[in-house]
Amino acid sequence: MAALPLVLDNTLGAAYVGVVVAAALHGVSCVQAWYYFTHQKDTWPTKTLVAAVMIFDTIHQILISHTIYIYLIKNYNNPPFLVNLVWSMLVEVLFNGLTALLVQGFLTLRVWRLSNRNIWLTSIVVLLVSAEFGCVVAFGTLSLQFKTFVELQQLKYLSISVNALAAAGDVLIALILCTLLHRSRTGFHRSDTMINKLILFAVNTGFLTSLCAVASLISIVVAGKTFLYIAFYFCIGRLYSNSLLATLNARKMIRGSADGIHSTSENISLSLRELPKNNAIFSRRPTNISIKINTTKEFATDSDQGHELHDEEKGGPESEMSAAGSACPSVTNVNDAESP
Repeated sequence: MAALPLVLDNTLGAAYVGVVVAAALHGVSCVQAWYYFTHQKDTWPTKTLVAAVMIFDTIHQILISHTIYIYLIKNYNNPPFLVNLVWSMLVEVLFNGLTALLVQGFLTLRVWRLSNRNIWLTSIVVLLVSAEFGCVVAFGTLSLQFKTFVELQQLKYLSISVNALAAAGDVLIALILCTLLHRSRTGFHRSDTMINKLILFAVNTGFLTSLCAVASLISIVVAGKTFLYIAFYFCIGRLYSNSLLATLNARKMIRGSADGIHSTSENISLSLRELPKNNAIFSRRPTNISIKINTTKEFATDSDQGHELHDEEKGGPESEMSAAGSACPSVTNVNDAESP
C-alpha cells in the first residue's frame, strides 16, 4: 500500500507563514523602540517596561525561528520526526505570555488612574490578566512533559482558555478606556481633540490584539489538528509590543494635533460711573461700579508656522498638553468704590 501523502500546507506551512509575519512585525517594533529611546524622555520605570517588552519579544522571535529551522531545515525529508515536539515551540508560549502581561499591566494601570482608583473596575481587569498569565504558565509547564503533538492535544482546552482570556481582557480594557475618556470631554475643542485621539488609539490597541486572539481561538476550535492557531499565536506578542510603542510614541503627535487650537482673551470693561443719578434720594453718595468680563475664544490655524508666530506674540512657552486646558467666561472686579 502506498503511503499517504504528507500535507504541510496547513501545518508547518502555516507555522512558517506565522514566523515570517512575526519577524516583519518584530522589525517594526525595533524601529519603534529605537525612536522611543532616542526621542522620548520618560521616567525609568516606563523605559524599563519598554526594554523588558523588547527583550521578551526578541527571545520569542529567536525561539520560533529555531522551531521552524529544526522542522524544515535540520529534519528536511524526515517525515517521522514531524510528529515530535521541539522544546523551543513550547517555551515560546511563556515569553509571549510575559509580553502580554507587561503590556496589559501597563494598560490596567491606566484604567486605575483614569477611573480615579476605582478598585472594583480595576480588579475585574486584573483578574482577567492574571488568569490569562496563569493559564500560560500552566500550559508551558505541563507541555514540557510531552514528546509528541498527540500528547499535546490533552492541553487543548487550556490553550483555548489562554486565547479566550486574552481576547476578553483586551476588549474589556479597550471598552473601559474609551468610556472613561469619553466621560472626560470638556466641550472645548482643544481638549476634546486630544481625547478623540486617545480613544482612537485605545480602540486600535484592543482591536488588533483581540482580533488575533479570536482568530487563534477559532482556529484551534474549528481546525485543531492544523497549525493555523499557531500562526496567529506567533504574531500576538508582536501586536502587543507594537501597540505599546505606538501609544507611547504617538503622544507628541496627539499633543501636536491640539497645537492648532489657541486661545485669545479679551477684557471688556464697563463703567457705570457716568450714569445719571435720577434716584438720588435713595443714595447718599455717588458710586462707581466696574464690571470686567474675561472672554476666551478658540481658533484653529492651518500651519505650524502660525503656531510659532502666535507663541512669539504671546511671549511665553506653551503649557504642557497632557492636561486638557479649558477656559470659560468670568465676571470679575465688581467694585463698589467711593467717588473722590
